[in-house]
Amino acid sequence: MKTDLFDFELPRDVIAQRPENPRDMAKLLSVGNNLTDHRMIDLPDLIQVGDLLVFNDTKVIPARLKGKRGEAGVEVTLHKQEPPSAEGGARWWTFAKPAKKLKPDDIIRFANGFTAKVENKLDGGEVLLNFDLTPEELYPHLEEHGKMPLPPYIQREAGSDKQDAEDYQTRFAKHRGAVAAPTASLHYTDRLMSALDAKGIEHITLTLHVGAGTFLPVKVDDLRDHKMHSEIGFLDQETADRINQVRKNGGRIIAVGTTALRLLESAADQDGTLHPFDGETDIFITPGYKFKIVDLLLTNFHLPRSTLFMLVSAFAGLDRMRNAYKHAIDNGYRFYSYGDCSLLQREDHL
Repeated sequence: MKTDLFDFELPRDVIAQRPENPRDMAKLLSVGNNLTDHRMIDLPDLIQVGDLLVFNDTKVIPARLKGKRGEAGVEVTLHKQEPPSAEGGARWWTFAKPAKKLKPDDIIRFANGFTAKVENKLDGGEVLLNFDLTPEELYPHLEEHGKMPLPPYIQREAGSDKQDAEDYQTRFAKHRGAVAAPTASLHYTDRLMSALDAKGIEHITLTLHVGAGTFLPVKVDDLRDHKMHSEIGFLDQETADRINQVRKNGGRIIAVGTTALRLLESAADQDGTLHPFDGETDIFITPGYKFKIVDLLLTNFHLPRSTLFMLVSAFAGLDRMRNAYKHAIDNGYRFYSYGDCSLLQREDHL
């Protein structure tokens, strides 16, 4: 399948630079046999009692760091944690800029008492760093010296600011480890959650630590040549049992975000039974994929030629998504992390 199939014209000014305020007044486009315009606060009226919303409770860490290799400046963005070194040091794969002159055993100094050694280097600017701190010791240093890793499409002169530290974190954030927010969950307020509760619509959480690889464009012409970065996910037995019971009772599973969907589909077997999951997934969903467990998908609007637009096209149909995105652009919807939302019906359920 060719990457060009997922290309479309996207005006630069439709990419949101700040979230809607209040969050639950973001636009919501319902995509099924027809397109209908709503607001997020209308969500309880668009789904049914017995449905189950599944949120990702990962917590974004301030993963963007500036340091020096000697006198040369270096910027790194952590994107995937590895097991600690034999000495107990935290190890993270990072995207480094500039990476060209970095080589194994180089030392990068971020602050007094906060350094890392280059352990490995791959093509494309990926560098494995071994920090001089344990994984638990690393987090306070990230909080002090790091910045929220906003995607490159959100323009800030000095990178993320104090407002982003609050805006780029969901209300469900609990388990540290993500370097990108599960942005479909950014729209939920106390008012919206109360309205969902009042209707009897329940929710549950799982954990997928979103990596910065989610921002990487697809550069190959043929999708078979694209390599997805793996991400770490956790789903326990209790969560799996509850989701299986909802499906048995005739309820629908609604993934809030592509991250929740990817973990659910990774943990389900072919007959749609969900199992506990603890490990890595590099699932790459494109048209032709047979969905096993997710019935509806809430997700923001994604960029052309991205793996995320490929995923939503697999879920709701490429032609339908092309029409939906044209409608969104023509009607003032805002795109990407801080943008508006869509509620997608699964194509084979229409």
